[in-house]
Amino acid sequence: RVVFNLRVMADRYFNTRPYVVGKPDCLLPTPARVDEGTAVGPDRLVNTAGAFDRHGGDLIVVDFGTATTFDVVAEDGAYVGGVISPGVNLSLEALHQSAAALPHVDITKPQSVIGTNTVDCMQSGVFWGYVGLVNGVCERIKGEYDRPMTVVGTGGLAPLFSSGYALFDTIEDDLTMHGLTVIYRFNKDNNN
Repeated sequence: RVVFNLRVMADRYFNTRPYVVGKPDCLLPTPARVDEGTAVGPDRLVNTAGAFDRHGGDLIVVDFGTATTFDVVAEDGAYVGGVISPGVNLSLEALHQSAAALPHVDITKPQSVIGTNTVDCMQSGVFWGYVGLVNGVCERIKGEYDRPMTVVGTGGLAPLFSSGYALFDTIEDDLTMHGLTVIYRFNKDNNN
């Protein structure tokens, strides 16, 4: 309903038609070659377009959002699948909501792996758990894909997980915005 209202507003007040990623009238420069292409989240398609534009193909895009997603971008720029896991903050919130004695905490890089109080233990568990998750999932994707890949980190928490752990080849703070720009220009150039 929100998208519909925004489209009506853009048409009525700005005399323009917005491109909505995932809708049939919005062309993508990087196709989705998966079983259910229309079910792929627009954020993942946008990140694919942005990452391919900057780095070429054979990529893993790791996005730290509500979910932590791993998107595989083929040599030709196509989105060919990925992995979805709970996001860092979602995991912390689930611990707090599901266990009465566990407080709400923010994610930080812990001083050590072994915590000496509840907050330190929770932060360490989530931080080091996600370092292991990112490393493990990326290694398994690379093994399954069977060719060298560049790992691109994005999302608000990517910098927290980048220092000193060699999880990412590069961090792209503005990847989603860049991807939106790439898709917009592609549609303008194709008179859509």
